[in-house]
Amino acid sequence: MTTTEADPLAAFADEARAFLDAHAERRSTDAVIWGKGEDHTGYFSEDPPEVEQALVDQARAWQRTRYENGFGWITGPESYGGRELSGVHDLVYDQIEAEYDVPDTGVLSLIGLGMIGPTILAHGRDEVRDRYLPAMFRGEVIACQLFSEPGAGSDLAGVQTRASRTEDGWVLRGQKVWTSVAQHAQIGMALCRTDPDAPKHKGITAFLVDLSLPGVEVRPLRQMSGGAEFNEVFLTDVHVPDDHRLGEVNGGWRVALTTLMNERASVGNEASTGVARVLSDGFLAALLHESGHGEDAAARRRLAEITADLTAAEYLNRATIRRLRSGAQPGPEASVSKLLWAQNLTRIAHLAAELVGPRLTADTGEWGTFSWNELLLSAPAFRILGGTEEIMKNILGERVLGLPKEPS
Repeated sequence: MTTTEADPLAAFADEARAFLDAHAERRSTDAVIWGKGEDHTGYFSEDPPEVEQALVDQARAWQRTRYENGFGWITGPESYGGRELSGVHDLVYDQIEAEYDVPDTGVLSLIGLGMIGPTILAHGRDEVRDRYLPAMFRGEVIACQLFSEPGAGSDLAGVQTRASRTEDGWVLRGQKVWTSVAQHAQIGMALCRTDPDAPKHKGITAFLVDLSLPGVEVRPLRQMSGGAEFNEVFLTDVHVPDDHRLGEVNGGWRVALTTLMNERASVGNEASTGVARVLSDGFLAALLHESGHGEDAAARRRLAEITADLTAAEYLNRATIRRLRSGAQPGPEASVSKLLWAQNLTRIAHLAAELVGPRLTADTGEWGTFSWNELLLSAPAFRILGGTEEIMKNILGERVLGLPKEPS
Protein backbone atom coordinates (compact mmCIF):
# COMPACT_ATOMS: atom_id res chain seq x y z
CA MET A 1 0.00 0.00 0.00
CA THR A 2 1.43 3.41 -0.92
CA THR A 3 1.60 6.40 1.42
CA THR A 4 -1.13 8.11 -0.60
CA GLU A 5 -3.47 5.15 -0.16
CA ALA A 6 -2.62 4.69 3.53
CA ASP A 7 -3.05 8.31 4.59
CA PRO A 8 -4.16 10.69 1.84
CA LEU A 9 -3.97 13.70 4.18
CA ALA A 10 -0.34 12.96 5.08
CA ALA A 11 0.50 12.59 1.40
CA PHE A 12 -1.16 15.94 0.68
CA ALA A 13 0.85 17.57 3.48
CA ASP A 14 4.08 16.16 1.98
CA GLU A 15 3.09 17.55 -1.41
CA ALA A 16 2.37 20.98 0.10
CA ARG A 17 5.75 21.08 1.87
CA ALA A 18 7.52 20.11 -1.35
CA PHE A 19 5.77 22.94 -3.20
CA LEU A 20 6.56 25.50 -0.50
CA ASP A 21 10.17 24.36 -0.17
CA ALA A 22 10.55 25.00 -3.91
CA HIS A 23 8.94 28.46 -3.92
CA ALA A 24 9.45 30.09 -0.50
CA GLU A 25 11.79 30.39 2.46
CA ARG A 26 10.92 29.01 5.88
CA ARG A 27 10.14 31.55 8.59
CA SER A 28 12.68 31.96 11.34
CA THR A 29 11.74 30.04 14.47
CA ASP A 30 14.10 32.01 16.67
CA ALA A 31 12.78 33.30 19.99
CA VAL A 32 11.45 36.86 20.12
CA ILE A 33 14.29 39.40 20.31
CA TRP A 34 12.90 42.72 21.48
CA GLY A 35 13.87 45.55 19.13
CA LYS A 36 14.47 43.27 16.15
CA GLY A 37 12.21 42.91 13.13
CA GLU A 38 9.19 44.83 11.88
CA ASP A 39 7.75 47.36 14.34
CA HIS A 40 4.12 47.02 13.32
CA THR A 41 1.19 45.79 15.41
CA GLY A 42 -1.83 47.06 13.48
CA TYR A 43 -4.29 44.99 11.52
CA PHE A 44 -5.14 47.61 8.91
CA SER A 45 -2.62 49.02 6.46
CA GLU A 46 -1.10 52.43 7.13
CA ASP A 47 1.19 52.21 4.09
CA PRO A 48 1.33 54.94 1.42
CA PRO A 49 -0.50 54.04 -1.83
CA GLU A 50 2.62 53.03 -3.79
CA VAL A 51 3.68 50.61 -1.03
CA GLU A 52 0.16 49.23 -0.71
CA GLN A 53 -0.05 48.66 -4.49
CA ALA A 54 3.27 46.82 -4.45
CA LEU A 55 1.93 44.52 -1.71
CA VAL A 56 -1.22 43.87 -3.76
CA ASP A 57 0.94 42.97 -6.77
CA GLN A 58 2.95 40.54 -4.62
CA ALA A 59 -0.28 38.98 -3.34
CA ARG A 60 -1.56 38.50 -6.90
CA ALA A 61 1.72 36.90 -7.99
CA TRP A 62 1.78 34.47 -5.04
CA GLN A 63 -1.86 33.46 -5.59
CA ARG A 64 -1.05 32.75 -9.25
CA THR A 65 1.89 30.57 -8.18
CA ARG A 66 -0.40 28.66 -5.83
CA TYR A 67 -3.01 28.21 -8.57
CA GLU A 68 -0.53 27.00 -11.19
CA ASN A 69 0.78 24.41 -8.72
CA GLY A 70 -2.57 23.07 -7.57
CA PHE A 71 -2.91 24.99 -4.30
CA GLY A 72 -4.91 28.01 -5.48
CA TRP A 73 -8.36 26.54 -4.85
CA ILE A 74 -7.96 23.29 -2.98
CA THR A 75 -11.68 22.70 -2.39
CA GLY A 76 -12.85 24.05 -5.77
CA PRO A 77 -14.18 22.12 -8.75
CA GLU A 78 -11.59 20.76 -11.16
CA SER A 79 -13.40 22.52 -14.01
CA TYR A 80 -12.33 25.85 -12.48
CA GLY A 81 -8.80 24.83 -11.60
CA GLY A 82 -9.59 23.37 -8.18
CA ARG A 83 -8.79 19.95 -6.76
CA GLU A 84 -12.13 19.01 -5.18
CA LEU A 85 -10.48 18.18 -1.87
CA SER A 86 -12.01 18.74 1.56
CA GLY A 87 -12.01 21.79 3.82
CA VAL A 88 -9.63 19.88 6.08
CA HIS A 89 -7.07 19.79 3.26
CA ASP A 90 -7.49 23.58 3.02
CA LEU A 91 -6.80 23.95 6.74
CA VAL A 92 -3.79 21.66 6.58
CA TYR A 93 -2.32 23.71 3.74
CA ASP A 94 -2.88 26.99 5.64
CA GLN A 95 -1.12 25.59 8.71
CA ILE A 96 1.87 24.45 6.66
CA GLU A 97 2.10 27.68 4.66
CA ALA A 98 2.20 29.64 7.94
CA GLU A 99 5.66 28.10 8.48
CA TYR A 100 6.96 29.92 5.38
CA ASP A 101 7.69 33.54 4.53
CA VAL A 102 5.20 34.24 1.74
CA PRO A 103 3.26 37.37 0.68
CA ASP A 104 0.06 38.16 2.60
CA THR A 105 -2.82 37.40 0.21
CA GLY A 106 -5.55 38.80 2.46
CA VAL A 107 -6.57 41.41 -0.14
CA LEU A 108 -7.67 38.53 -2.38
CA SER A 109 -8.56 35.75 -0.02
CA LEU A 110 -10.42 37.17 2.98
CA ILE A 111 -13.41 38.52 1.05
CA GLY A 112 -13.03 37.55 -2.61
CA LEU A 113 -11.85 33.96 -2.46
CA GLY A 114 -13.22 33.22 1.01
CA MET A 115 -16.72 34.69 0.64
CA ILE A 116 -17.61 35.90 -2.87
CA GLY A 117 -16.07 32.96 -4.75
CA PRO A 118 -18.10 30.29 -2.90
CA THR A 119 -21.22 32.44 -3.35
CA ILE A 120 -20.71 32.72 -7.12
CA LEU A 121 -20.15 28.96 -7.28
CA ALA A 122 -23.36 28.27 -5.37
CA HIS A 123 -25.66 30.86 -6.97
CA GLY A 124 -24.07 32.18 -10.20
CA ARG A 125 -24.91 31.17 -13.76
CA ASP A 126 -22.45 29.12 -15.80
CA GLU A 127 -21.25 32.07 -17.90
CA VAL A 128 -20.54 34.13 -14.78
CA ARG A 129 -18.74 31.24 -13.08
CA ASP A 130 -16.66 30.62 -16.22
CA ARG A 131 -15.74 34.28 -16.53
CA TYR A 132 -14.85 35.12 -12.97
CA LEU A 133 -13.96 32.07 -10.86
CA PRO A 134 -10.72 31.00 -12.62
CA ALA A 135 -9.65 34.67 -12.89
CA MET A 136 -10.30 35.22 -9.17
CA PHE A 137 -8.38 32.16 -8.06
CA ARG A 138 -5.49 33.01 -10.43
CA GLY A 139 -5.20 36.33 -8.61
CA GLU A 140 -6.30 38.41 -11.60
CA VAL A 141 -9.67 39.61 -10.25
CA ILE A 142 -10.24 40.97 -6.75
CA ALA A 143 -13.80 40.98 -5.40
CA CYS A 144 -15.40 43.09 -2.67
CA GLN A 145 -18.66 42.89 -0.75
CA LEU A 146 -21.23 45.65 -1.40
CA PHE A 147 -23.48 44.96 1.59
CA SER A 148 -23.41 47.65 4.31
CA GLU A 149 -25.14 50.97 3.78
CA PRO A 150 -25.35 54.16 5.87
CA GLY A 151 -28.66 52.85 7.30
CA ALA A 152 -28.10 49.10 7.05
CA GLY A 153 -25.13 47.40 8.66
CA SER A 154 -25.96 44.83 11.30
CA ASP A 155 -29.57 44.99 10.09
CA LEU A 156 -28.49 43.92 6.64
CA ALA A 157 -32.05 43.16 5.53
CA GLY A 158 -32.71 46.90 5.69
CA VAL A 159 -30.71 47.70 2.52
CA GLN A 160 -32.18 50.56 0.49
CA THR A 161 -30.05 50.47 -2.68
CA ARG A 162 -32.59 49.88 -5.43
CA ALA A 163 -32.39 47.65 -8.50
CA SER A 164 -35.02 48.32 -11.18
CA ARG A 165 -35.75 45.92 -14.06
CA THR A 166 -35.07 47.04 -17.65
CA GLU A 167 -35.46 45.21 -20.96
CA ASP A 168 -31.95 43.78 -20.87
CA GLY A 169 -31.04 43.80 -17.21
CA TRP A 170 -31.16 46.01 -14.16
CA VAL A 171 -30.34 49.57 -13.13
CA LEU A 172 -28.76 49.99 -9.68
CA ARG A 173 -29.00 53.18 -7.63
CA GLY A 174 -27.73 53.66 -4.09
CA GLN A 175 -24.76 53.93 -1.75
CA LYS A 176 -22.69 51.30 0.00
CA VAL A 177 -20.23 51.95 2.81
CA TRP A 178 -17.46 50.29 4.87
CA THR A 179 -16.45 48.42 1.73
CA SER A 180 -13.05 46.78 2.29
CA VAL A 181 -10.61 46.44 -0.66
CA ALA A 182 -12.97 48.20 -3.10
CA GLN A 183 -10.04 50.43 -4.11
CA HIS A 184 -8.30 47.34 -5.50
CA ALA A 185 -11.35 45.34 -6.65
CA GLN A 186 -12.64 44.67 -10.15
CA ILE A 187 -16.03 43.24 -9.11
CA GLY A 188 -18.39 43.60 -6.16
CA MET A 189 -21.31 41.57 -4.86
CA ALA A 190 -24.23 43.92 -4.18
CA LEU A 191 -27.44 43.37 -2.26
CA CYS A 192 -30.25 45.53 -3.68
CA ARG A 193 -33.93 46.01 -2.90
CA THR A 194 -36.03 44.83 -5.82
CA ASP A 195 -39.47 44.72 -4.14
CA PRO A 196 -40.01 47.48 -1.58
CA ASP A 197 -43.48 46.13 -0.75
CA ALA A 198 -42.29 42.65 0.24
CA PRO A 199 -41.17 41.78 3.81
CA LYS A 200 -37.64 43.12 4.09
CA HIS A 201 -35.92 39.73 4.00
CA LYS A 202 -37.87 38.74 0.87
CA GLY A 203 -37.54 41.82 -1.35
CA ILE A 204 -33.77 41.66 -1.90
CA THR A 205 -31.79 40.44 -4.93
CA ALA A 206 -28.03 39.87 -5.22
CA PHE A 207 -25.94 41.03 -8.19
CA LEU A 208 -22.34 40.83 -9.29
CA VAL A 209 -21.25 44.31 -10.37
CA ASP A 210 -18.33 45.12 -12.68
CA LEU A 211 -16.76 48.07 -10.86
CA SER A 212 -15.45 49.52 -14.14
CA LEU A 213 -19.00 50.22 -15.34
CA PRO A 214 -20.14 53.85 -15.78
CA GLY A 215 -21.87 55.13 -12.66
CA VAL A 216 -19.64 53.29 -10.14
CA GLU A 217 -17.60 55.60 -7.92
CA VAL A 218 -15.28 54.41 -5.13
CA ARG A 219 -14.29 56.95 -2.48
CA PRO A 220 -11.82 56.07 0.31
CA LEU A 221 -12.77 56.51 3.98
CA ARG A 222 -9.98 57.59 6.34
CA GLN A 223 -10.12 55.52 9.54
CA MET A 224 -8.92 56.84 12.90
CA SER A 225 -5.74 54.74 12.70
CA GLY A 226 -4.62 56.86 9.74
CA GLY A 227 -5.04 54.43 6.84
CA ALA A 228 -7.85 54.21 4.29
CA GLU A 229 -8.79 50.54 3.93
CA PHE A 230 -12.54 51.10 3.75
CA ASN A 231 -14.53 52.87 1.09
CA GLU A 232 -17.85 54.36 0.14
CA VAL A 233 -19.16 53.01 -3.16
CA PHE A 234 -21.78 55.04 -5.03
CA LEU A 235 -23.95 53.32 -7.65
CA THR A 236 -25.58 55.89 -9.94
CA ASP A 237 -27.72 54.38 -12.71
CA VAL A 238 -25.38 51.41 -13.10
CA HIS A 239 -26.62 48.98 -15.80
CA VAL A 240 -26.05 45.35 -14.80
CA PRO A 241 -26.94 42.47 -17.18
CA ASP A 242 -29.42 39.93 -15.87
CA ASP A 243 -26.90 37.11 -16.18
CA HIS A 244 -24.95 38.86 -13.39
CA ARG A 245 -27.82 38.26 -10.97
CA LEU A 246 -26.94 35.73 -8.25
CA GLY A 247 -29.86 33.49 -7.32
CA GLU A 248 -33.53 34.23 -7.84
CA VAL A 249 -35.19 37.62 -8.04
CA ASN A 250 -36.10 38.57 -4.45
CA GLY A 251 -34.07 35.58 -3.28
CA GLY A 252 -31.02 37.61 -2.29
CA TRP A 253 -31.28 36.89 1.43
CA ARG A 254 -30.51 33.21 0.83
CA VAL A 255 -27.53 34.24 -1.30
CA ALA A 256 -26.35 36.64 1.42
CA LEU A 257 -26.47 33.88 4.04
CA THR A 258 -24.02 31.85 1.93
CA THR A 259 -21.62 34.80 2.03
CA LEU A 260 -22.13 35.57 5.73
CA MET A 261 -21.45 31.99 6.85
CA ASN A 262 -18.08 32.16 5.12
CA GLU A 263 -17.43 35.67 6.46
CA ARG A 264 -17.66 34.71 10.14
CA ALA A 265 -15.44 31.68 9.60
CA SER A 266 -12.85 33.91 7.91
CA VAL A 267 -12.87 36.60 10.63
CA GLY A 268 -12.73 34.01 13.42
CA ASN A 269 -9.66 32.51 11.80
CA GLU A 270 -7.74 35.79 11.75
CA ALA A 271 -5.19 34.31 14.14
CA SER A 272 -3.49 32.89 11.06
CA THR A 273 -2.69 36.37 9.71
CA GLY A 274 0.39 38.51 10.22
CA VAL A 275 -0.96 40.28 13.33
CA ALA A 276 -0.80 36.91 15.13
CA ARG A 277 2.89 37.65 15.77
CA VAL A 278 2.03 40.21 18.46
CA LEU A 279 -0.41 37.78 20.10
CA SER A 280 2.21 35.12 20.72
CA ASP A 281 3.21 34.23 24.27
CA GLY A 282 6.80 35.22 23.59
CA PHE A 283 5.98 38.64 22.17
CA LEU A 284 3.56 39.56 24.98
CA ALA A 285 5.97 38.33 27.66
CA ALA A 286 8.73 40.44 26.09
CA LEU A 287 6.43 43.48 26.13
CA LEU A 288 5.72 42.92 29.83
CA HIS A 289 9.42 42.73 30.64
CA GLU A 290 10.68 45.53 28.38
CA SER A 291 7.99 47.94 29.57
CA GLY A 292 9.26 47.55 33.13
CA HIS A 293 6.29 45.51 34.40
CA GLY A 294 7.97 42.12 34.61
CA GLU A 295 7.48 42.01 38.38
CA ASP A 296 4.08 43.70 38.37
CA ALA A 297 1.79 41.00 39.81
CA ALA A 298 -1.41 42.63 38.56
CA ALA A 299 -0.08 42.97 35.00
CA ARG A 300 1.24 39.40 35.05
CA ARG A 301 -2.18 38.14 36.20
CA ARG A 302 -3.96 40.00 33.38
CA LEU A 303 -1.55 38.64 30.80
CA ALA A 304 -2.04 35.12 32.18
CA GLU A 305 -5.83 35.51 31.89
CA ILE A 306 -5.54 36.67 28.28
CA THR A 307 -3.15 33.84 27.42
CA ALA A 308 -5.58 31.32 28.91
CA ASP A 309 -8.44 32.73 26.84
CA LEU A 310 -6.31 32.70 23.67
CA THR A 311 -5.53 29.05 24.38
CA ALA A 312 -9.23 28.29 24.89
CA ALA A 313 -10.04 29.93 21.55
CA GLU A 314 -7.31 27.91 19.86
CA TYR A 315 -8.76 24.69 21.26
CA LEU A 316 -12.22 25.70 20.05
CA ASN A 317 -10.77 26.05 16.54
CA ARG A 318 -9.10 22.65 16.88
CA ALA A 319 -12.43 21.12 17.93
CA THR A 320 -14.00 22.61 14.81
CA ILE A 321 -11.31 20.99 12.68
CA ARG A 322 -11.98 17.62 14.35
CA ARG A 323 -15.69 18.00 13.60
CA LEU A 324 -14.88 18.68 9.94
CA ARG A 325 -12.54 15.69 9.85
CA SER A 326 -15.39 13.50 11.07
CA GLY A 327 -17.63 14.75 8.28
CA ALA A 328 -19.87 16.95 10.45
CA GLN A 329 -21.26 20.24 9.17
CA PRO A 330 -19.97 23.52 10.68
CA GLY A 331 -22.06 24.72 13.61
CA PRO A 332 -22.15 28.04 15.47
CA GLU A 333 -18.44 27.69 16.29
CA ALA A 334 -17.49 30.22 13.61
CA SER A 335 -19.59 32.90 15.30
CA VAL A 336 -18.18 32.06 18.74
CA SER A 337 -14.62 32.12 17.36
CA LYS A 338 -15.25 35.52 15.81
CA LEU A 339 -16.62 36.82 19.13
CA LEU A 340 -13.61 35.51 21.10
CA TRP A 341 -11.10 36.83 18.55
CA ALA A 342 -12.49 40.37 18.75
CA GLN A 343 -12.63 40.36 22.56
CA ASN A 344 -9.12 38.96 22.99
CA LEU A 345 -7.67 41.42 20.48
CA THR A 346 -9.33 44.32 22.31
CA ARG A 347 -8.03 43.17 25.72
CA ILE A 348 -4.48 42.81 24.38
CA ALA A 349 -4.61 46.28 22.81
CA HIS A 350 -5.77 47.86 26.10
CA LEU A 351 -3.19 45.98 28.18
CA ALA A 352 -0.40 47.00 25.80
CA ALA A 353 -1.55 50.63 25.95
CA GLU A 354 -1.37 50.58 29.75
CA LEU A 355 2.07 48.94 29.77
CA VAL A 356 3.55 51.35 27.24
CA GLY A 357 1.94 54.39 28.85
CA PRO A 358 2.54 57.90 27.43
CA ARG A 359 4.93 56.51 24.80
CA LEU A 360 1.80 55.33 22.99
CA THR A 361 0.76 58.87 22.08
CA ALA A 362 3.87 60.26 20.35
CA ASP A 363 6.26 58.54 17.97
CA THR A 364 9.73 58.94 19.51
CA GLY A 365 11.23 56.25 17.30
CA GLU A 366 11.55 53.82 20.22
CA TRP A 367 10.87 50.28 19.00
CA GLY A 368 7.78 48.55 20.43
CA THR A 369 6.07 51.62 21.87
CA PHE A 370 4.15 53.94 19.53
CA SER A 371 3.38 51.04 17.18
CA TRP A 372 0.84 49.70 19.71
CA ASN A 373 -1.21 52.76 18.82
CA GLU A 374 -2.04 50.99 15.53
CA LEU A 375 -3.57 47.97 17.27
CA LEU A 376 -5.44 50.06 19.84
CA LEU A 377 -7.12 52.11 17.10
CA SER A 378 -7.91 49.19 14.79
CA ALA A 379 -9.21 46.71 17.40
CA PRO A 380 -12.71 48.29 17.74
CA ALA A 381 -13.48 47.44 14.11
CA PHE A 382 -13.43 43.73 14.93
CA ARG A 383 -16.30 44.15 17.37
CA ILE A 384 -18.48 45.33 14.47
CA LEU A 385 -17.31 43.84 11.17
CA GLY A 386 -18.66 40.47 10.13
CA GLY A 387 -21.62 40.91 12.50
CA THR A 388 -21.63 42.86 15.75
CA GLU A 389 -20.89 41.32 19.13
CA GLU A 390 -24.60 41.51 19.95
CA ILE A 391 -25.41 39.30 16.96
CA MET A 392 -22.65 36.82 17.86
CA LYS A 393 -23.96 36.66 21.45
CA ASN A 394 -27.48 36.01 20.18
CA ILE A 395 -26.19 33.06 18.15
CA LEU A 396 -24.26 31.79 21.17
CA GLY A 397 -27.31 32.14 23.44
CA GLU A 398 -29.83 30.61 21.09
CA ARG A 399 -27.85 27.88 19.30
CA VAL A 400 -25.36 26.85 21.98
CA LEU A 401 -27.06 27.60 25.30
CA GLY A 402 -30.61 26.94 24.06
CA LEU A 403 -32.01 30.22 25.30
CA PRO A 404 -35.30 31.52 23.83
CA LYS A 405 -35.04 33.77 20.77
CA GLU A 406 -35.37 37.51 21.04
CA PRO A 407 -38.88 38.78 20.24
CA SER A 408 -39.01 39.91 16.61
